[in-house]
Amino acid sequence: MTRAFYLAPRYLCRGVTAHPLGVHCAAVGRSLDRQRSAAVTDDHALLDGLRRAVELGATLLDTADWYGCGHAERLIGRFLRECRDLPLILSSKVGRLQGSAPHPYGDRHIHHQLKQSLENLYADCLDLYFLDSFDFGEGDRYLGPAIDQMVTLRELGYIKAIGMHGPHIGYGASPAEQQARAERFLHLFRLIKPNVVWMRYNALAPAIQLEGEDVFDFTRRHGVGLVLSTPLPHGSLTGAATTDQQPQDPTRPPGISFTGHTAQEREVVASGPQALRERFGDAPDLLLALRWCLRRSDHCVVVVGLADAA
Repeated sequence: MTRAFYLAPRYLCRGVTAHPLGVHCAAVGRSLDRQRSAAVTDDHALLDGLRRAVELGATLLDTADWYGCGHAERLIGRFLRECRDLPLILSSKVGRLQGSAPHPYGDRHIHHQLKQSLENLYADCLDLYFLDSFDFGEGDRYLGPAIDQMVTLRELGYIKAIGMHGPHIGYGASPAEQQARAERFLHLFRLIKPNVVWMRYNALAPAIQLEGEDVFDFTRRHGVGLVLSTPLPHGSLTGAATTDQQPQDPTRPPGISFTGHTAQEREVVASGPQALRERFGDAPDLLLALRWCLRRSDHCVVVVGLADAA
């Protein structure tokens, strides 16, 4: 496949065609966990990163209402006010912030969160809006109302496409856990009938089968687009990851990395970039990792975190 193939615009769903590489804006919200002065510095750096990404051709900006409790969306809104005439594609998610609602998907909470997201993003509509969780309450009591709200929002023109969370699962998941995840996804997929699926994917991700197919063949058969996130699993595929750089998680067992690998497994993974350099010469490891994702299908777009691309 040629470079032109990788960089050609990709059709995700009706009314949404994007550059194959977009921007995942989760890192934009992380500055809230730091001191205020550091946050201001980070905001300036992240805005510069957004400008640079768009200059290089990125059109899809992917975020969520819970990234920094809305800070990510507001920062993107600042950026969008600078470039109102650019044909950018906005993607956000709902389903993890509960607020005062009985559940993140409860009652009219989706409608409320969308209005807030549009205000934060300085936008009139979202191109992609994802249900970001498989938790729809006890007995899926909020699933039907959530679907109804999403369909109504699409019919009214507030969103162009309905999206849902993909079947990805932790790196250390057992075959039984992978199967359960796949079955849950398939159950929700049939009911939600999404236009697009958002999921974490990279060369280290477990291969989950859906009705005997991988996620690429499955979504292609159903005419559903894919947004792939985390193509560079915290530097593991580029040789940039170190123990000190791994995100801290007090629930993670000692000796296990953020990606779910032991020190011995990380050492094996770390040898990969050197083998790739011997095979491909001076081609940057980052580009090879991105190409791995892009070549899987022409109906997917890969969103790269600003922190990953820095």
